[in-house]
Amino acid sequence: MPIRYVKNSLLIFIVASFANLSIMCPLPAREFRRGDANSDGRHDISDAVRTLLWLFADVPPLDCADAADTDDNGRVELTDAVALLDFFFRASAPPPAPGTSCGEDPTEDPLDCAGYPGCVDEWVPLFTDATPLEPGVLVDTEDALITRVADRARDRHAREDQFSAYDHYLSFYWEHRTVGIEIVDPIGRGGDTITFNVTSLWKLKERQAELRFFYRGINTVAEYYNNGVMTKVDDLHYTRSVRTNAKTRRPLAVGDRIEFELSQFLDAPPNGRENYYGTAFLYVVGRGLVPWEARGVFGDDSTEREDSYPIPEAAWLGGRTTVHRQYSDEPEHLFLQMATNLSDRNGQPFVRGRRVHHSDFGDGDHNESRSNPDFDEIAGTLGPRYINRSCIACHVNNGRALAPEPGDDLDRFVIRVGLDDGSPYPDFGSVLQGRSTSDDAEPRARLDAWIEEDGLRRPRYRFSGTTPEHFSARITPQLVGMGLLEAIPESALAALADPEDADGDGISGRLRLVRDPETHDLRVGRFGWKAGQATVRHQVAAALNTDIGVRTSVYPRPDCGSTQDDCGPSGSELADEHLDDLAKYIALLGVHARRELDDPDATRGEQLFEEIGCADCHRRTFRTSEHHPFAELRDQTIHPYTDLLLHDMGPGLADTLPEGDSTLAPASGSEWRTPPLWGIGLTVQVSGGESYLHDGRARTLREAILWHGGEGERSRNAFVELSAQDRDALIAFLESL
Repeated sequence: MPIRYVKNSLLIFIVASFANLSIMCPLPAREFRRGDANSDGRHDISDAVRTLLWLFADVPPLDCADAADTDDNGRVELTDAVALLDFFFRASAPPPAPGTSCGEDPTEDPLDCAGYPGCVDEWVPLFTDATPLEPGVLVDTEDALITRVADRARDRHAREDQFSAYDHYLSFYWEHRTVGIEIVDPIGRGGDTITFNVTSLWKLKERQAELRFFYRGINTVAEYYNNGVMTKVDDLHYTRSVRTNAKTRRPLAVGDRIEFELSQFLDAPPNGRENYYGTAFLYVVGRGLVPWEARGVFGDDSTEREDSYPIPEAAWLGGRTTVHRQYSDEPEHLFLQMATNLSDRNGQPFVRGRRVHHSDFGDGDHNESRSNPDFDEIAGTLGPRYINRSCIACHVNNGRALAPEPGDDLDRFVIRVGLDDGSPYPDFGSVLQGRSTSDDAEPRARLDAWIEEDGLRRPRYRFSGTTPEHFSARITPQLVGMGLLEAIPESALAALADPEDADGDGISGRLRLVRDPETHDLRVGRFGWKAGQATVRHQVAAALNTDIGVRTSVYPRPDCGSTQDDCGPSGSELADEHLDDLAKYIALLGVHARRELDDPDATRGEQLFEEIGCADCHRRTFRTSEHHPFAELRDQTIHPYTDLLLHDMGPGLADTLPEGDSTLAPASGSEWRTPPLWGIGLTVQVSGGESYLHDGRARTLREAILWHGGEGERSRNAFVELSAQDRDALIAFLESL
């Protein structure tokens, strides 16, 4: 036996005995953090020992070795083990605390924080230049500007408010009732004709496959100047071109406005009716699709008869996802619309995801129409413990839930529970699931009373069984804009973080760092009341798991406490295609434009919003990442009015439960993520009333402001000191969002 082999075997035996370690790789590479070779959340001598084992024993396989590669040079070397030993024996302090930057460790010998949980530079971005991208919606070539978008079948025309039947969804909306529209625009590049190519999922009636251009609105609110039938290419492909501006009777020119609308008259589809109209889009020659508003009054010859114009870009809260003004008098449907720039490839995933959202996971029943069949593929996945039976049961109209009355069950709330360190409650897990498909539901929470004091109210709860010592009650939020929030680069959020209040402005927002449930990478949290999830897909999967009891590939285990003998099997039960469709539906909902842009009170209110410090947390503008996979969300200038950071809001809004991994600086009971404000002024229309803050206690926007404490107290006090007229102006601004 060679001497080297004997020496190595002896070394392996000694260090393995000392550290009590296995020499086999226990987890795939993605489970490890760099330098934490045994993935125990610490960096100590056992990591150095494991590195020595890997180095001298040539185990485990290379796909595990990156965990021991502390300097990230692609090799596992003796220097990696030495670095870990050096840290273990010489470091006088633990790694930097979560929220600090590398080089700011308060030790005499600062250490590189690579590999240590919680460092700001430790998070892994969601999207990089290596992220696969879906094809663009707006493609600029030498010969033409090409736009590719999706449309869906609608019941009536956009301005027919007398019917109130435009923004809703019809029966079988997910079957054959979306189309792809390609607009090839060579105007200004040597061409003179714009071509519209339409791809249908079902054959259209040849003499009724209409595509109309240039809104007229003289005899009816649905009248167009140029109303013609498309040329059939084959059963699923149709085309029509336009070269003259029918309003001015001259050749098309860059800047011309073309409102167009498609008729989807299906030829004997297997289900549902045949005749439908489409969305009214506004196309600006040489620029692309834009959200539109009508100017003028129908029937008044002194006005422009409701002609369509681009909404000013300053009002595009959701960038090009922003949807047009609603004229069909269906205010409850404002948050249900496709993004204006929805890609032609995403029309069907969007409506399929909507079907998941609107279906009961117990029996598959669709909530909107008895003529819609049950969704058998998701039926039977409910529970065994749950809060509600469908997504739409909590997220009615995709808006905010309204606060309950005393005695009501909190069936549109999530009641998070746990121990004083934030770990799951042994008897119930992380969330109370007060309903069950059998007889073993967990305690149910009810609103016991509203406690009034100085014009404000706070809730008092009671529980049907054990009252948890530490809990957090959180009401259903609105859903629009979530995909755009996901697309904000982490670097933009990190630039706003100031956990130590270094600038002395009283605002010390910080990033919430969370573990990716699929890759175990450290991510920047941005969704949920305490920024507990990093992506829309993860947020959706977590809600399915705890709120409806549906297991997915992201969260394949039921939400159980450690003392529960059996709370159901593990393993995914919802197909990834349904999870992905649901996540895409939520990510690509359109955001409505700001209103009252020229109103002097709202304009004054916006100025006051800045002056009294509200905008220090409710940041107005971001530019989304160029690397987001969805073309609709890439490179958009958006105005969400949030920084997505955690802020201490004082004891008045605090609950008793910290949230998160104790190694990653969990959110404390008084810390809350800054909620976005876009759409907040539509709450009354969408939800049918007002209810704000994490538990719905605020009955008005004024009350919501008056509850601000901690980092928000200075702005709250400044609001109180404003004149009554200025307070009204600030509220008018919020109501315009």
